[in-house]
Amino acid sequence: MNAHNTGRDTDYTRRVSTETKASVKTTELIVYVVAVVGVFIASAMADDASDFGTQEAWFYISLLTIGYMISRGLAKSGSRDYYDDHVDGR
Repeated sequence: MNAHNTGRDTDYTRRVSTETKASVKTTELIVYVVAVVGVFIASAMADDASDFGTQEAWFYISLLTIGYMISRGLAKSGSRDYYDDHVDGR
């Protein structure tokens, strides 16, 4: 036997964590996608006489993207997503 093997066959579950939840599990992503689709629809429906066109649509989508990245960064700071990891002692 080596120093790490006590001769016992044990199974146990340990509690581990990741830094934060995956982005697809958050409502932030859903809201972001809905807002981007809304901007695309609004720009497609705007007529030539309005001041809202493709350039403004991409500007607003850029702002939404920056906001989403900031919100994900804030969500990641100091939060944990816990899960159980089954360890086979054999």
